[in-house]
Amino acid sequence: MKNSISRMRNTSRIAAGSIVCLAALHVPQALAHDAAQRIRLLEQKLQAIQTELEKVKTESSQATQKVNSIEQTTNQTVQKVNTIQQNNTAMESRIAPIEKQVEADHHMLFFRGGYTHMMNHRSGVTIENRVLPIGSQDHANKDGWYVGAGLDWNLTNNVWGAMPKTSIFAELMFEYKQFGSQVKGNGAVGNAPSMLAGGTLNPINVTISQFTLTASPKIKFFEGSKLRPWIIPAGLAIHVMSPPSESITYIAPGVQFGAGVDYNVWKNFYVGIDARYHLTAGKTDHVNLSGMTAGGYLGIGF
Repeated sequence: MKNSISRMRNTSRIAAGSIVCLAALHVPQALAHDAAQRIRLLEQKLQAIQTELEKVKTESSQATQKVNSIEQTTNQTVQKVNTIQQNNTAMESRIAPIEKQVEADHHMLFFRGGYTHMMNHRSGVTIENRVLPIGSQDHANKDGWYVGAGLDWNLTNNVWGAMPKTSIFAELMFEYKQFGSQVKGNGAVGNAPSMLAGGTLNPINVTISQFTLTASPKIKFFEGSKLRPWIIPAGLAIHVMSPPSESITYIAPGVQFGAGVDYNVWKNFYVGIDARYHLTAGKTDHVNLSGMTAGGYLGIGF
């Protein structure tokens, strides 16, 4: 009995020892397996983190490229703006003197004087008179002198884009012409007292004069040059004659033609010469006022 119990104890001890040994062997294997799994998880997390970092790097690189592209575009835009500003400044510096000169030359006030000539002798109510051919029947000289003034108003410097360096002006001008102040009056109304009232021959001195008002287009060439020739192709002229005609008419219309040249002597001051022809196309109550003028003028630009 004792031997059986002893065997059972020994058997139990051997079994317990075997279990302990097996347990001792199994724990490290379990721990090693768990550690391997954790390492694999860590590796996966590290790979995910690395992938995310690469993605962030790629996005950051793209963002940097976009920023660089924006900066480059901005710099190019700034350069273009600076270039445009420089060009505008240069253009303004070039245009300013031209505009200043154009403003100075835009309009002109001028004063004229010189020689005048009538194509026909003048008759009138107080001088040579065919209605009352009494006493002295004198007539005026064909030659005389004139003074006048006018205004040139600029309309365009290139004929509205059709002809460069060619200006069109509107000219408004008036002039006074005199053909003598010692013409002997006739006996009817130019005698003191009138021979019609029984007076003796005593003619008075009659002044023969003419006032002319004109409005004409004036074409000036060589815009921007100091020397500028010009022409008047045709313009309206209204003549007032003194003394009046035998039928007491004193106004006669006509046409003006002209040509001349301006020269800029200093700043806005000009000198020039011109010649003009006035055509009345026939007689007005037996008086023909056709004639011409030739002389010089002084102009002030503004």
